[in-house]
Amino acid sequence: MSEEMILGYTRGTSAVARSPLSDQEFDLLKQTVLFTDEDVRYLRMAGEVLNDQIEDVLDVWYGFVAAHKHLVLYFSDRKGNPIPEYLSAVRARFGQWIRDTCAATYDRAWLDYQQEIALRHTRAKKNRTDNVEAGADHIPLRYMIAFIYPIVATIKPFLAKRGDAEDEVEKMHQAWFKSVVMQVALWSAAYTRPEDF
Repeated sequence: MSEEMILGYTRGTSAVARSPLSDQEFDLLKQTVLFTDEDVRYLRMAGEVLNDQIEDVLDVWYGFVAAHKHLVLYFSDRKGNPIPEYLSAVRARFGQWIRDTCAATYDRAWLDYQQEIALRHTRAKKNRTDNVEAGADHIPLRYMIAFIYPIVATIKPFLAKRGDAEDEVEKMHQAWFKSVVMQVALWSAAYTRPEDF
């Protein structure tokens, strides 16, 4: 299989995981988080606003991680020393995740890739994408869920930076919030038994 792009991510010869959700179940999840076509439109707008600020956003997020030793451990070797190459590779993917969140069509390809992202945080695939030997082979679900807050709270000043009307900034922020919650809900599938998801 030749390399191809799934959203902004390159996959090599390995297949991207398939989401356990049917299209109908995915539609119900969108309804549950109140995600609509208007949110997709405001995410596109957010993408325009964030495009030249991504490195600044990542500086804030990486600063948050760096300030918490228990989070740095997930990017460190077995002695607790951060692995620069790993941090750099993850940072590039994190930047692409921002772009993809804003540009996604929220269709089957996007849904399937959420399962792939989820697996890359669990024992199934963590460390394999970058071929590293980080001391931690799994990021606990509790941190995936808890990270919703800093990822959502810290993005709003960046969304406001262009000077859009306050209500437009709020709509971009709410669309971002809904998408992040939906993604983390989808990522939880890799952490649970199929019958419980």
